[in-house]
Amino acid sequence: MEPRRLRLGFLLAAAAMVLALLLPSAPGALPLSARPYVWEMSTAACLLCLVAAWRADLRAAVVGLPASVLAAAVSLLVLDDPMVAGAAGPGFWLIVIASWLSAGLCVATLASLRQVRRNRQRAIDLLVPLLFGATVFYLWEVGVRGLGVPPVLLPAPSAAAARFMSSLPTLGIDFVQTFVRGVLIGYVIGCGAGLLVAILAHRYQFLSRGLLPLGNFFAALPLVGIAPIMVMWFGFDWPSKAAVVVLVTFFPMLVNAIAGLSAAGDSERDLMRSYGASHRQSLTKLHLPAALPFIFNALKINATLALIGAIVAEFFGTPTQGIGFRISTEAGRMAIDMVWAEIALAALAGMAFYGVVALAERATTFWHPSYRT
Repeated sequence: MEPRRLRLGFLLAAAAMVLALLLPSAPGALPLSARPYVWEMSTAACLLCLVAAWRADLRAAVVGLPASVLAAAVSLLVLDDPMVAGAAGPGFWLIVIASWLSAGLCVATLASLRQVRRNRQRAIDLLVPLLFGATVFYLWEVGVRGLGVPPVLLPAPSAAAARFMSSLPTLGIDFVQTFVRGVLIGYVIGCGAGLLVAILAHRYQFLSRGLLPLGNFFAALPLVGIAPIMVMWFGFDWPSKAAVVVLVTFFPMLVNAIAGLSAAGDSERDLMRSYGASHRQSLTKLHLPAALPFIFNALKINATLALIGAIVAEFFGTPTQGIGFRISTEAGRMAIDMVWAEIALAALAGMAFYGVVALAERATTFWHPSYRT
């Protein structure tokens, strides 16, 4: 990031903190100078922003990050005042702007780093999304509480996190029902069947020409129309959800695997023929390795589609457990914090599942140009 822009940004953050000390946080609320520890923390954040503006280089991010944390802590402490929550004034929002601006400058500086050591680059690659996500949740928290948004419309992240921690036994049961039974079983069957059919279609071209149009047709079927039919066929328990996941994951794997099995070049095929390789040898030594990037692409796509399909299927009939069942039931009871706790559970499970597939891809296709460059 350009030093002049970096310096200007931190100067604006420092100016926002100074104005926040002068303006009221809310009508009738105590000034920042009369609050315990708030004056000292605000002053320290302002001074750190000035130091970061003076540096205006990589060291500015090291100094600016504590300034952002201090400003965020000040705003959360001020929000504990009942007179501020729901009626925040300009002084409070200036603190939020200072925290957001300094955090954004730090993230932009770290993201622009190039030609650093490999271990440091890995740490930066991990730190940047963590800082960005923390900033988003912070803005969500102060926005909801500062504006007094009703919890029934949008609860604060802290409320959803508290409900998440207090409902761990229920969330564990829902996770086993939806993810372990419905998603994993359907994912393995759907992806495995799609790969096997793709291998057959690669061997017999008439299958490829006939299955791809059918794949497009079934992929276009609405999930909300398929789910009730699967519930009628396989019952209300997890087999019907696994069946929906099989349908959702089968055709992405089929299409990607067929494209991958055909990705080997003509020279490679001619070389296998010159060696007198059989079809099985060509498949295992040439076509399947060439198709691995395509197969893992389908596996990553299906990692999210499977979870979505299982949750949607639970809206149309399920036992008294499961993520989709809980979301539907708690939304009807206006317990929106529990709904967000279930959404967080689904997001964490989906991210972890996708991460496992991505790690397996990196370990298996390390030879691919996308990893070697």
